[in-house]
Amino acid sequence: MLRFFITGSSDGIGLLTAQRLVANGHSVVLHARNASRAEETRAKCPEASAVLVGDLSSLDETKALAAEANKLGPYEAVLHNAGVYSGPSLLTVNTLAPYVLTCLMNKPKQLLFVSSGMHFAGRANVDGGEEQLRRSGYGDTKLHDVMLGKIFAQRWKDVTSFAADPGWVPTKMGGASAPGSIEESVRTFTMAALGQTKAKSGAYLVNSKEQEPNTVAADEATQERLVKLLETMSGTKIPE
Repeated sequence: MLRFFITGSSDGIGLLTAQRLVANGHSVVLHARNASRAEETRAKCPEASAVLVGDLSSLDETKALAAEANKLGPYEAVLHNAGVYSGPSLLTVNTLAPYVLTCLMNKPKQLLFVSSGMHFAGRANVDGGEEQLRRSGYGDTKLHDVMLGKIFAQRWKDVTSFAADPGWVPTKMGGASAPGSIEESVRTFTMAALGQTKAKSGAYLVNSKEQEPNTVAADEATQERLVKLLETMSGTKIPE
């Protein structure tokens, strides 16, 4: 039995992936934004080992969540599934939170950062300092997630790190009319979590297969500028 931690797993693909892993005999620690959501999550996946609470729009709560998650590890994989589409907490939830959690949690064997096809139109926004980075839109933060997948693949050779595009699927965020396949998204997440993909570490996955992402994501100078900004904004450095 392997153990997994999935952020944003109170509904949608995160919850479905958790349910799939539990059905296959694994242990899963779930995450919800607040206590009431945690109760709903427990009811949806009663076989989960635990449901941790933390609002990822708060750096303090994100850091506390990392500490609580560590108490329940070690993990085969950590899946950074939580995300928002708009609002003032966009950068904090989509970019800073997965960075901070990854830095502060004990290393898993696999990491997955959830991106989007909208990252192709995104910009890194790292040349104008914190002010420009904080103005990032959804596609920009999803580009950051692809970059984080590559950054941790390069820094941590003992961890397999991916970014994945779940596609436009009929979830609460995607809407009921979305044409994509949730089943394919769950398969992609599950394969990455279990280390069953043949893609190299740092890859961008779509429908369980490696695809080329926005070329900006692989630019090492841009990656380094992003890391420096995230270090400053969060007070957290990537451990060796």
